[in-house]
Amino acid sequence: MNTLRRAAHVTLTVAAIAVATACSAGGTTAPAASVTGAAGTATQAPATQARDVKTAALAPRAASQTARKTGKPKLGIADITPMGEKVERVGVGFPIIVTFDRAVRDRAAAEAVLQVQAQKPVEGAWRWVSDRKVVYRTKTFWKPHQKVLLTARLSQIPGNEAAKDVSRRFAVGTANISVVDTKRHVMKVRRDGKLAKTIPISAGRGGLPRNGVDVYLTTTGVHLAMGKKRVETMTSSWLGVTDPKDPLYYKLEIPWAVRISDSGEYVHQSAGDYQFLGKSNQSHGCVRATPAGAKWFYGISQRGDVIQVTGTKRKLDWRNGWSYWQLSWTQWKRGSALPAGSASASATASPSASPSAAQAGLQGQDALQG
Repeated sequence: MNTLRRAAHVTLTVAAIAVATACSAGGTTAPAASVTGAAGTATQAPATQARDVKTAALAPRAASQTARKTGKPKLGIADITPMGEKVERVGVGFPIIVTFDRAVRDRAAAEAVLQVQAQKPVEGAWRWVSDRKVVYRTKTFWKPHQKVLLTARLSQIPGNEAAKDVSRRFAVGTANISVVDTKRHVMKVRRDGKLAKTIPISAGRGGLPRNGVDVYLTTTGVHLAMGKKRVETMTSSWLGVTDPKDPLYYKLEIPWAVRISDSGEYVHQSAGDYQFLGKSNQSHGCVRATPAGAKWFYGISQRGDVIQVTGTKRKLDWRNGWSYWQLSWTQWKRGSALPAGSASASATASPSASPSAAQAGLQGQDALQG
């Protein structure tokens, strides 16, 4: 079922994220960490850097503290997504999203002071998606069960010496990778590489074209879990239908809803119509599942988990939510503000981390299609 809900509360987020809902809808010593700068260059860093945010890397302290006594910072950070290790565990596809407090005039300078450290390194790079927001994505999926540290040395930006340096450490949990086969009407969920559950589903039925796009089709591509709610209210307002007398009108309270796009796609419990699960596609765009399957999937879901949908003619746009894996690695790196060729491929990548569809580089679809 589909819905148009702006600034909807998401259980796993501290602040609400504006969305257009469209659905039928440690204490131990860490191993040595790789230090990946904005250019993607990897080197070995002492284990203590990845173990403790407070001791990570805010240097040189003396020079920085002296500089901060005069002037005002010209650039700060308004938000970092996802939350830190004490709040949530994230999936292996998770992006690091840094939103600055104002438009960034010198993107290269800002990007150059952003550093990512991982206990189990993979190559990564930044891409600017707006004048205030930059996103870090890895070449292949993160390896599970590790810590990743982001450090933003804002005081090292020329003219910004009065700014406070910022750091956040993330906890990567189990590798939950799901494949939704809309032709066979089944979702297979693998956890750390092992098949954990096969769930009968019903995907978007299609049949409602709007501006050349069938908005009742589930989008094919590599989605990421963006949040979840125990019960989500889904309505037809995304279609502009608000009159209860209209045949297309609906307003439903849907259990076990895991959001996978900004255009309102969820994996959720089917609101009845269980006879279609595993047999045919009948939703308005979401992935409907059995009550037991939806509840189980909700329970294991982490933001950044991978949900790959296959079998429909409607392609997922890379700008739709956290669908950054729709771009190939070459395409992704073009969004960096640093000079071409400055990135290094010296980090070790997992040989089977990413599904082939993540390299498809699908572009050109209208973002946030309902």
